[in-house]
Amino acid sequence: MGIRLQDLLDKVPLGSESVFPKREYEERVARVQKQMGDRGFDLLLLSGAENVFYLSGQQTPGYYTFQCLCVPASGAPFHVLRGLESMNARVNTYLTDIVGYDDGDDPAAVLARALEDRGFGGKSIAVDQNAWFFTVNLYNRLVKEAGPLRDGSGIVEELRRIKSSAELEQIDKAGIANDSGMKAGIDAFKEGATENQVAAAIMSASIAAGGEYVGMEPFVTTGPRSGIPHSTWRRRRIEKGDVAVLETAACYNRYHAARFQTLFVGNVPNLARDMLKVCEEGLEAALEMMKPGKTCADPHNACQAAIDRAGFTAGYRKRTGYGMGISFAPDWGEGSILSLYRGVDVELRPGMVFHVPITLREYAKWTVAVSETVVITENGNRTLSKLPRRPVQL
Repeated sequence: MGIRLQDLLDKVPLGSESVFPKREYEERVARVQKQMGDRGFDLLLLSGAENVFYLSGQQTPGYYTFQCLCVPASGAPFHVLRGLESMNARVNTYLTDIVGYDDGDDPAAVLARALEDRGFGGKSIAVDQNAWFFTVNLYNRLVKEAGPLRDGSGIVEELRRIKSSAELEQIDKAGIANDSGMKAGIDAFKEGATENQVAAAIMSASIAAGGEYVGMEPFVTTGPRSGIPHSTWRRRRIEKGDVAVLETAACYNRYHAARFQTLFVGNVPNLARDMLKVCEEGLEAALEMMKPGKTCADPHNACQAAIDRAGFTAGYRKRTGYGMGISFAPDWGEGSILSLYRGVDVELRPGMVFHVPITLREYAKWTVAVSETVVITENGNRTLSKLPRRPVQL
């Protein structure tokens, strides 16, 4: 049976740990409600941690249990979530209608009952079908309990593309913490050290600089292991002749910033150095296109052209960038919202933020890379990192 836990919730101050003031959330909800009205939705159900946070401020590492922020066409949202997380919702949000369920309850049944109790039976209800933890079983149970559901996917994500000034402040602070972590990783990187020691230095420094738990771990990979995409630390010792890459991110109030760094240990093949120069040229070409009026495809096409001219077309089979902002595990990016890639004709606008990682690989031999987290501004763009892009030579 669902429980309200109101006596417990009354013991903690409403919104005492909210990242933003109440007005910020109200403005975001109003924009969503405008979209809902245009589509004829009476209620929108959101269970993705990022969308829930964006509209309410609710955050917890326990988002792996089902939660649902319910946004009506008018009025304030209400939240259905595991009872254990109710106090988190109380301190992180300004929501006054919070429904907690017991661990033995069927969350879909509790949600359906909450909808019925608030007069939404038989109404036009939409759901974000792209949420990580909105499983097929939950969807089917909810349909059985509450009736047909319409597809409300993408409404919130489109609004999240452009960050407010308050959001950009969080991303800037994430960039500062990430620079601290990256610098510590570079300082710890030396012949004989292990990848684990470097990773520990990165995470310790970024947390000490104000960072929180990140959406994805840093990538610390050396020697032949660096030539395997998305490999990370596994106790290997750094040796002479290694080509290595560090890709790090830091989080501040759930907003992320990321960066790549290439390191050479002693003499490395000239080909690796040449490939890194091409990556640098590709990044510069992309940055030239990252300004209002261009599309998301333009930076990618410019970068791809630079790589093609150098003869490395076969080694560049990826998007040039992806959106950055609110993230929970398993990712630090907002890449499902917007990518810098061919065919993406969305116009770049001030307030959009991207991580732009340019990588080339000799698979199972090495990876070289350079990147920046980039904010689109009124007159062009600005990069977050204050560290030099040049490779570190040991």
